[in-house]
Amino acid sequence: MTVVRISDDALAQACGAEDVVAAFEQAGCTIERVSSWGMHWLEPLVEIAGIGFGPATTHDVAAILAGTSDKCIGVIADYPFIARQQRLTFARAGRTRPLSLEDYAATGGWLGLGRARALAPEMLIAEVTRSGLRGRGGAGFPAGIKWQTVAQAPGPQKYVVCNADEGDSGTFADRMLMEGDPFQLIEGMAIAAHATGASRGYIYVRSEYPAAIAKLTAAVILAAPFIAPLEIEIRVGAGAYVCGEETSMLNSIEGKRGEVRAKPPLPALEGLFGQPTVVNNVLTFAAIPHILIEGGAALYDSHGMARSKGTMPIQLAGNIKHGGLYETAFGITLSELIHEIGGGTASGLPVKAVQVGGPLGAYLPPDQFEIPFDYEAYTVADALIGHGGIVVFDDSADMGRMARFAMQFCAAESCGKCTPCRIGSVRGVELIDRIRSGASAAPDEVAALPQMHNASKQASSRAEDLQLLEDLCETMKFGSLCALGGFTPYPVLSALRHWPEDFK
Repeated sequence: MTVVRISDDALAQACGAEDVVAAFEQAGCTIERVSSWGMHWLEPLVEIAGIGFGPATTHDVAAILAGTSDKCIGVIADYPFIARQQRLTFARAGRTRPLSLEDYAATGGWLGLGRARALAPEMLIAEVTRSGLRGRGGAGFPAGIKWQTVAQAPGPQKYVVCNADEGDSGTFADRMLMEGDPFQLIEGMAIAAHATGASRGYIYVRSEYPAAIAKLTAAVILAAPFIAPLEIEIRVGAGAYVCGEETSMLNSIEGKRGEVRAKPPLPALEGLFGQPTVVNNVLTFAAIPHILIEGGAALYDSHGMARSKGTMPIQLAGNIKHGGLYETAFGITLSELIHEIGGGTASGLPVKAVQVGGPLGAYLPPDQFEIPFDYEAYTVADALIGHGGIVVFDDSADMGRMARFAMQFCAAESCGKCTPCRIGSVRGVELIDRIRSGASAAPDEVAALPQMHNASKQASSRAEDLQLLEDLCETMKFGSLCALGGFTPYPVLSALRHWPEDFK
């Protein structure tokens, strides 16, 4: 009997995978539901004896089974998009059944946890620190240092919390891992709990991921005997983007309003319920089991460049021909990712801009596409790596409109705790509208600025408004309580700097 493997990933389902499954079942085939390979433009992707066919429809089933389908892509593992990757975190992607403990153990599952428990907590933390692993959620803070702080902090109860509130535009790696390899995330959390002395864990998942919530709920029950004494609970968010900020997330878990806390104290010292708490995101925890296998720290450190070690699951989205997940070592360039791997724009038009790091990341023009994918290199360029999401825009995009969207997004999603974010974003929208419409600045705003001598009154007003926008962005950047208000200036100023013509 023919065994057909088809992903049950949410994207595959959205592309019609369930209808394709029903058609193969009607043809007498045995179906195995597996994780996604991450080649989203080929979903639903059908695999038979290692050979892939996609994107498959119900009309392709007969030809696929007869061996005459023109949707054949050959051996999936040898397909260029997959073969060129350096997969560690997504090594099981496309190969295993998500909730199969048998599949997980057969592919190295629980080996990292076994070795971790054979080490004293301080030795375990030293191993993670030596690997060079940095948080994959945004700031890129070294994971080992965070763990050490929690381990040394006094407290009757310690917690390990996974931030799975993946709300950035163009990001889907967390969802893919939670739906496709949930035991890996759970194993990473169990290792962190052993290192820091935590006995309770929480996974905070955004409500927009029902399939991931269902998979994690089932996986936690199945994994309970392996991770004891750690107990993990799934908590579901309510759609607030700001709850992706760690302290706002902790408030939400506690049943409070999702509002940012002032720091200090840091969550590592006074986090969930006022106790020392490890907060990492999905990709950070998922990298831990690979580091803890024999020789893993040195192997992980050998990937990447400078202080950016290991691999990064990069998500290609937006106006791109071959969108999907591409895991590789740090150091790759945007030019390689967009043109060689992503195949350029889906529209066929030239690339105008790429936004890296979610809706608050800077817009990078083509002349910056050779910057290596590295935390420090992006900081120098006033850009963010963030969660590794890449959104491509072709030359039909209006970057003035995109800058306005950044301010509008901040205004809509602000928790309201601090004035620069709450008020600054609203004023930012108004100011960009005024600049783009060509209207003059209000007299009281002009009076607050230094006198500028220009050829005309209209030119003077525009120059003053542009200066006011830059001043507003500076206030938000350095005066906001968290990264929501602090990072909003990145897309605004980058759009203004590289595409000033779009603000006329």
